[in-house]
Amino acid sequence: MVSPEMRAETLRRLRGGTGRLATMALKTLDAEYAWFRELPAQERSWVGSVAQAGIASFVAYFADPHAGHRGTLEMFASAPPELTRSISLQHTLTIVRTFVAIVEAHSDEFAATGTEAYLRESILRYSREIAFSAAEVYARAAESRGAWDARIEALVVDALVRGEVDDDLPSRAAALGWKAGPTLVMVGHTDGPLGEVQSAELRRSLRRASPGALVGIHGEDLVVIARSDGDLGELTATLLPSFGPGPVVIGSPAVTLLEVARATRAAFNGVAAAPAWALAPRPVNADDLLPERVLVGDAAAAERLIAVAYDPIASAGGSLKETVATFLDCGRSLELASRTMFVHANTVRYRLRKVAELTGWDVLATRDAHVLQMAFALGRLRDAKVSPL
Repeated sequence: MVSPEMRAETLRRLRGGTGRLATMALKTLDAEYAWFRELPAQERSWVGSVAQAGIASFVAYFADPHAGHRGTLEMFASAPPELTRSISLQHTLTIVRTFVAIVEAHSDEFAATGTEAYLRESILRYSREIAFSAAEVYARAAESRGAWDARIEALVVDALVRGEVDDDLPSRAAALGWKAGPTLVMVGHTDGPLGEVQSAELRRSLRRASPGALVGIHGEDLVVIARSDGDLGELTATLLPSFGPGPVVIGSPAVTLLEVARATRAAFNGVAAAPAWALAPRPVNADDLLPERVLVGDAAAAERLIAVAYDPIASAGGSLKETVATFLDCGRSLELASRTMFVHANTVRYRLRKVAELTGWDVLATRDAHVLQMAFALGRLRDAKVSPL
């Protein structure tokens, strides 16, 4: 039986030795664990604060075991929330075990005669409580961090959809783990309206396929921004089944955040425009939908279509621009175009092949002719200083 006087004497000795115990615990961590030695000075100081608070908490626990849970939680109050990011739960439990081992190893020194076993039992009970408290702190931190990350992710994806890159966006994206590099942008629809549980499961599914992907769910619109050093074509095929029925549009290749924003905006507009092309493949590249994107008011698509399909032909000189314009205006009839231009049909055909080599669009193909027809209409309006949009 431990008398109150004996407990009071042990408590007095413990209070007098808290600083020495904390110092011994930190020296042990530094000697035995490389991860602790490699911590930055600020984070080492956080650990020191936790160790000091832990020993003070044990002293308070020894004085009043019934207040133990509150005391053990207070142990972590001395460190900032960032500690749970830089030091894992496993490392935190290592700190706890080291502290317990130090106190236990010196229990005979601090225990009054006859209280040695009682002190060791108190240490073991306290270590159990503090382990549970550590798990609770980390669980709360993970929950809070998850909610915060979800809010940041929504802000980042929303800004990218709008095509806006302000001064805060890079830091927000970096906080989510995004870094510059080959990035795949896919936009489509979900499989109908999703509840909270379904949305969470869809996010988990997408991130299993592409760890670290940014996912935006706007009503029934689904936006996936996946950074990958692997084959983006394979990643596209992996992610495609996660989208519901309807068009799925892939943004232009992107590396920087500004390029990702442009690709996301283009893909988002592409989804709205895709129904205008009945034979559009799934998935389809946003640049393959330039004419349809112009129809839904995408000014960037109009500028790009002129730049890639009209300006190269207009700048090539010769009769290429006149030949394409005449051929299109004549309903894509070689004979009518040749009669209109007073040249042989083979001459028209030869010039159109040169256009295909120059731009990649074959005006003799139905889809390519449609692209060039829209490009020439926009180019003529621009040259006439008439805004098409």
